[in-house]
Amino acid sequence: MTTTVHGYPRIGPNRELKRASEAYWAGRVPASELDAVAARLRRGVWETLRDAGVAEIPSNTFSCYDHMLDTAVLFDLVPERFRTPDFAGDDREAELRRYFAMARGSDDIAPLEMTKWFDTNYHYLVPELSPDQRPRLAASTKPLSEFAQAKGLGIVTRPVLVGPLTFLMLAKPAADAPQGWRPLELLDDLLGRYAELLELLAAAGARQVQLDEPILATDDGRAELVALERAYGRLGELTNRPEILVSTYFGSIGTEALEVLKRTPVERIGLDLVAGPESVDEIAAISGLGDTTLVAGVVDGRNVWRADLPKALSTLGSLLGLARGIVVGTSCSLLHVPIDLDAETELDPVIRERLAFARQKLDEVVLLGRALSAGDEGIAAELERARASAPDSGAFVNRRVRARLDALGDDVARNGHDQRGAARTDDPPLQTTTIGSFPQTADVRKARADHRAGRIDDAEYTRRMRAEIDRVLALQEDIGLDVLVHGEPERNDMVQYFAERLDGFVTTQKGWVQSYGSRCVRPPILYGDVSRPEPMTVEWITYAQSRTSKPVKGMLTGPVTMLAWSFVRDDQPLGDTARQVALALRDEVSDLERAGIRHIQVDEAALRELLPLRADYHADYLAWAIGSFRLATSGVADTTRIHTHMCYSEFGRIVGAIEQLDADVTSVEAARSHMELVDDLAVAGYKRGIGPGVYDIHSPRVPTADEIEAALRDALRAVDPGRLWVNPDCGLKTRGYAEVEPALRNMVEAARRVRADLPG
Repeated sequence: MTTTVHGYPRIGPNRELKRASEAYWAGRVPASELDAVAARLRRGVWETLRDAGVAEIPSNTFSCYDHMLDTAVLFDLVPERFRTPDFAGDDREAELRRYFAMARGSDDIAPLEMTKWFDTNYHYLVPELSPDQRPRLAASTKPLSEFAQAKGLGIVTRPVLVGPLTFLMLAKPAADAPQGWRPLELLDDLLGRYAELLELLAAAGARQVQLDEPILATDDGRAELVALERAYGRLGELTNRPEILVSTYFGSIGTEALEVLKRTPVERIGLDLVAGPESVDEIAAISGLGDTTLVAGVVDGRNVWRADLPKALSTLGSLLGLARGIVVGTSCSLLHVPIDLDAETELDPVIRERLAFARQKLDEVVLLGRALSAGDEGIAAELERARASAPDSGAFVNRRVRARLDALGDDVARNGHDQRGAARTDDPPLQTTTIGSFPQTADVRKARADHRAGRIDDAEYTRRMRAEIDRVLALQEDIGLDVLVHGEPERNDMVQYFAERLDGFVTTQKGWVQSYGSRCVRPPILYGDVSRPEPMTVEWITYAQSRTSKPVKGMLTGPVTMLAWSFVRDDQPLGDTARQVALALRDEVSDLERAGIRHIQVDEAALRELLPLRADYHADYLAWAIGSFRLATSGVADTTRIHTHMCYSEFGRIVGAIEQLDADVTSVEAARSHMELVDDLAVAGYKRGIGPGVYDIHSPRVPTADEIEAALRDALRAVDPGRLWVNPDCGLKTRGYAEVEPALRNMVEAARRVRADLPG
């Protein structure tokens, strides 16, 4: 019996990677300093796992930006626009210039598209592939160098790679690829390069290699069983290679995929027994895995609740005899949870007792491994303590909230969109707005920090925030935007801000999790029934509206997104929790409308993100997700416009659901995906207001008015001018005014040009 994890957080306990990356981008430190920080972070992770007693330690889970981007670079699958003289050279500086240009863009070169990693809030870079590309191993081979670094410390690791099926199936055809061509057609060429790499790793001393294939938990992955057998039949037949672990996660992969992997020569299969508990029955249905070892993911890698150790041990026991051996592991990489609960010194002890972050999950894995192999009295005592201290499921019940929801029932909906729309037929076409936040300057962040620390009182804090709101409003009026926002200077994060004001949530001090690149978030913890003690935004929005004659949007975060970007209680269905959040937001929407706010945006950025990976579960999810949004926004007058926003996901599959939300205006990411969404809208016959993002705010480059104009004219192929809104892809909090102001001026100018050409 042995133990492992699929991966570990890479940002550092104090976000060292973020600080080093941003310093490098700003030109304050050389590449050598960034590399030195990265080396220290990798060493820290390996030594942490070793000291915790984890037997099999992964490597190559570190990334300076994203593991899908790393894989594209590893196999030299780099689009031609990044092969210009600007990126010429074989030194480290040139290598990093190209790498970060692919992630963030450079001057007039657009970056790779970015979207969500399956149903998580982690974003990956989407490779662009074409049939004339030929993968080859890059001169700088990251998995080998990181394996060598760990080996130099006396730690023989298991290198981790994105599997060939997952890499190719998440990639997109380049713009010049023939219609109907799929990146999976590069499989045979790519397998040759994987084979080369596996042989090099074996020669370097690697005894195992991990190939991550989470695509097998999706319907698309389950449909490619011929490719699956070809891939792992070929790699498994290599003579000089490490043992292969095919690691799957985020759900079960089904009996057919299990049968295929069982037939191949791979030695190990990793299964997520938390998101896919049915995998236990699927293994039994195929009479076990034969000579294959099972890496059993029984400790949740995506949530922060302490493992139910007796239940996990029972699951492991039921698997004995169904595989050659059992390795106790996490359900997926621990990339998705904060690093160490010990850093949290202010959490309520009752709640803290229920939690386990990445470091604590290592202890759970090790304890389960010892229990399964030894079962000594000390372990029995620890398991008994875990059983005795399990939380009472009724400890955090709010009976008033539950009674209100019972009284409302399920039949809660606003008036139909067509009825409300009749009241505003004279709205101008191509109205311009932004998504909500404006850059958070050093002065704004300092004011919030000073207020938290008690260095300034409430009155002084309010004065500073109002001064910032005045400045942001004046800038928007000068630029010429039609519908304004207050800029959200008082908000630290679109989910955390509300979590701090709702009962049933707690927030952390250092519970950082990587979202993409250097962007880190601190997901709140939703532990009990949710309610709103008092209004959360009304004071700030009504102040902003009093300072301008133009409409100002009220800005709220929707119930699905509050759940998606929090760590949510697991003792009741998600739909029940979503309705509780929606009820609290419903009260806020009503207060905003009573205060005279006529544009209210309820962001559901994560609606597509939480869509289950299997179509069998879509209907149930969409029913409660749509229902909770409509509960939050029901009851407003026909003249109040309800907006929503969604970002960085594939929306084509849920256009119908977006329509059912019954929002008047939906703004979505569209710039990096080249306005693909507008074709989906046209096919679906979408009839509501839509704001496909006309420029990418996650890149520092400023788009020209000509670029934005072209995007708008492209959108008009599918959207009537009266329904087309003009906005960036997302909020502007992470950008600086040097980028934001010229970009917005170009956006307004582009809208003016296109509007001038409209009939009448």
